[in-house]
Amino acid sequence: MLKNDTSREMITVAETDLLQEIMNIAFGRAASDLAEFIDIFVILSVPQIRLLQAIDLPKYINMELKDYNTVSVVEQNFWGKFKGSAYLVFPAGSGRRMISLFDGGARFFDSEPTHEMEKETFLEVGNILIGACIGKIAELLGDVSTYSPPRVVVEKSNRGLVADNLFDPDSLAIVLKTVFEFNEKNVSGYLFIVTKQESFGWLKNALYKYLEQFE
Repeated sequence: MLKNDTSREMITVAETDLLQEIMNIAFGRAASDLAEFIDIFVILSVPQIRLLQAIDLPKYINMELKDYNTVSVVEQNFWGKFKGSAYLVFPAGSGRRMISLFDGGARFFDSEPTHEMEKETFLEVGNILIGACIGKIAELLGDVSTYSPPRVVVEKSNRGLVADNLFDPDSLAIVLKTVFEFNEKNVSGYLFIVTKQESFGWLKNALYKYLEQFE
């Protein structure tokens, strides 16, 4: 059983297990939202949760992406009591297949450069997938999130994906990772959600309140 103790800004095994359960629920709803919008079902793997020193975050994500020299990335920050950054990462070469997710690409003008078409497609998928996942997690924990405009980078090195100065190097970060697949289009990628240590106290209390509903 979780203890309502926010004096230590650490996340226990029990709290991690509950957060994973909440993520499973949130990601399932997000997958349904995406399926309604583009008429294709996205499969989200069981999320993994890691508690890291912030200084080790870039190294961790680089290791997770070690099989890809070049990636396309949608980056978006989110705020609320639950705050942090989200990174939607696609292997290089996914852009053209992604375009066909939206009405076979018919919504784009033939004269529009492929690079811009890919950016727009990544932006739309990122808006839906990141917004749905973060929004559902926040909703289940009694929070409301706001978002920065997403930033899209097509075809960049996986090195330096996360800036070294993103967080105070002495602080901790929780990384929520899932692998997603659009089976019909043979497209897969990663979603990393990184939340800051300043959210830990609130998160522990929110998890306790969530569990209270079922007691």
